[in-house]
Amino acid sequence: MSTAESTGWSHLDSLREALSYPLTSDRRLLVAAVATAVTYLVLVLSTFPQFSVQLVSRDPTDIGYAVSALTREVYLTTGWVGLGLVVLYALLTGVALTHTAALYRQARGRGASSLATVLPGVLAAGCASCGAGVLGMLGFVGAMAALPFQGNLLRVAGILLLVGFLARTGDPRTCSVGDLS
Repeated sequence: MSTAESTGWSHLDSLREALSYPLTSDRRLLVAAVATAVTYLVLVLSTFPQFSVQLVSRDPTDIGYAVSALTREVYLTTGWVGLGLVVLYALLTGVALTHTAALYRQARGRGASSLATVLPGVLAAGCASCGAGVLGMLGFVGAMAALPFQGNLLRVAGILLLVGFLARTGDPRTCSVGDLS
């Protein structure tokens, strides 16, 4: 097997380890679940921010209705593919933020230069969502509709960023923060 093939397999193994990392303890699973839920809420509520703000500011208990109505809108606008991408993005963000928390704990005692190695996880999770979230919050909801494939390509790009980060880090318990630079 060539070096390129073995590197490809090692990245797949590393990605598998990264995706299973939150399942290694109840606390990690809880962090991943909360991060996934919050990410999904932000992504769905930012698809139509004026509606979300008006509904939730009138009665905060209506957030369930807002999420269900806007989930339906995502489905009607982008179909099963778009809704699946939003869910997959939220799940990967939960895993990435769990990794970021673990890497931060490892880097905490090593100074600011080591802390900078945690930044890709935060950026991968944050920047990948800014296409859907920030465009909507800035009032450019029409810009998402004008994007090819209703913004699904932007979602795929965010997912690829997250997968790249996770494949690079693997299981944070087995790598040192210095290996990430």
